[in-house]
Amino acid sequence: MSQDKLGPFLQKNWIGSTDSYKDAKIVMVGLPFDGTCSYRPGSRFAPERLRLASWGLEDYSPVYDRHLDDVRFYDAGELEFPLGNTQKTLDVIEKNAKVIFNDNKKFLGIGGEHLVTLPAVKAAAEKFENLAIIHFDAHTDLREDYLGEKLSHASVMRRIGEIVGFENIKQIGIRSGLKEEFELMKRYNTVANNLSDLDAIKNKKIFLTIDVDVLDPSVLPGTGTPEPDGLLYRELAQWIKSLKDFDIIGADIVELAPDYDKSEVSTATVSKIVRDVLMIL
Repeated sequence: MSQDKLGPFLQKNWIGSTDSYKDAKIVMVGLPFDGTCSYRPGSRFAPERLRLASWGLEDYSPVYDRHLDDVRFYDAGELEFPLGNTQKTLDVIEKNAKVIFNDNKKFLGIGGEHLVTLPAVKAAAEKFENLAIIHFDAHTDLREDYLGEKLSHASVMRRIGEIVGFENIKQIGIRSGLKEEFELMKRYNTVANNLSDLDAIKNKKIFLTIDVDVLDPSVLPGTGTPEPDGLLYRELAQWIKSLKDFDIIGADIVELAPDYDKSEVSTATVSKIVRDVLMIL
């Protein structure tokens, strides 16, 4: 049978992805890593599952009055990591993020655990001056270390603060952490409860990172460290839409652990969050 008689085959890339890296303004990269997970592992499986779930979405967003086809993003697939080697994994992410930024494109990481944000921010900080971080999360992630390990999803924002300055971090949805972490947040005024709290970074280049456990576990149980009293999806979606006029140069969505929600509602919800972020990049 000749090749032109084969198929049709199911699409494995994200719905709406262009076939051309060159013509895209956004590059989506899967980051299947959960090597420092401190509670429930499994976020390494999120990128693949989110690709499949994306085909349950509509291409059109009535909130933004846009189609995904109009966004011009390229799904590069998933990076391959050396299992068990955290530093080499981070190096692979940083190398690829540098290529994307140096090609004057926006980086969109799909995790994976939250430590994957660190190398992307390191790459962004080399390319852009005046970099600031908008961080959605249930947890502070500001520990100096976790059980002696400085490279941890529990300390990722501490490492990022050492790069961009803690005064250039704004955190939304935080409700869990050590006392000293909350004291650090207070010292640098990182908490944002309203859009006006982001005024101090409005004119900076922004890297947006969304840990999906910012949502209440009644909405999204499929995550490694669920924390009660979180945002509803609509609240998060409103926050995301309010950021459309910020100069966002990169973003990631992390910490979906799909196998803890057999209904797959968590995965479907996060796929819609990804679509929302694509709309504002």
